[in-house]
Amino acid sequence: MSLVDRLQNHLREEKRGIFHDAVFALAWVTFISLLFDYVFVTAPTWTYYLFMLCGIPAYFGFFISLDMALAQAESK
Repeated sequence: MSLVDRLQNHLREEKRGIFHDAVFALAWVTFISLLFDYVFVTAPTWTYYLFMLCGIPAYFGFFISLDMALAQAESK
């Protein structure tokens, strides 16, 4: 199996997950950028980077809680 075939197979299997990751990242970066452009205008730069870094636990927290809610809904 060639590299191209393996890549196409991977993208076919993970298409939905990759899309969700990209949408979450885009929404998070947009939200934080707007927040620091219009609300926290005088905040130091390190707080901007800290808020961007908080996107990592926010991502995992959101998708773990989503999986738990979906599993609970299926069990009912």
